[in-house]
Amino acid sequence: MSALFARNVGGLDRALRFVLGAGLLSLVFVGPQTPWGWFGLVPLLTAAMGSCPLYSIVGISTCPRRA
Repeated sequence: MSALFARNVGGLDRALRFVLGAGLLSLVFVGPQTPWGWFGLVPLLTAAMGSCPLYSIVGISTCPRRA
């Protein structure tokens, strides 16, 4: 189970996820006020945790390699 939550989201990826998540979440409160904006919580949470379960399943990591 700990392999599913291993850190696999790098810095640039985390920043992009945060911006995307905040943008989607803003749709709930401003603009068209659509409930689809709640999907913005997914990229926000994965950015906060630094781990993406889908990346773990597929075997992707955007973290820099350690020397």
